[in-house]
Amino acid sequence: MSTLKLNRPLRLSHGTLSCRDLAASRRFYEEFLGLDCVEHVAGRAMMIRLGGYWTVVCLPSPREQKLDVHNHWGLDLESRAAVDIARALALQHQEDYGIRRVLPARELHGDYGFYLEDRDGNWWEFQCLGGRDYDDIFRAGDQVRAPEGPQP
Repeated sequence: MSTLKLNRPLRLSHGTLSCRDLAASRRFYEEFLGLDCVEHVAGRAMMIRLGGYWTVVCLPSPREQKLDVHNHWGLDLESRAAVDIARALALQHQEDYGIRRVLPARELHGDYGFYLEDRDGNWWEFQCLGGRDYDDIFRAGDQVRAPEGPQP
């Protein structure tokens, strides 16, 4: 882990995602995902968040995007049962919200969850952390040891 820090930002503040229709996407974000939304630039940009400073800026784009499931936004739920309920709701309301795909729930990297692809091609992960939180992960530090010796 490097101790060199050339920049000193105050915080990680936001990321962006594309959507084709702000109003339709807002309905999905508020009603299905349970997020807070505010259209801060009329017809051109909307911010979404859930209980904190960090936000996602939604920008309309007429182009279809092709994202891989590994490029996703994560939502933490309190239990495995809550993950299963969220998945059942995604399947039940798939047509209502234009959800393209709902993948099976499974164990992954010590957590339990599933992914869905929204109407805009953005992927969302619903997960229950496996007995730890993100502060625990950072406190533990790097867990992967770099190979020894010369590298190609």
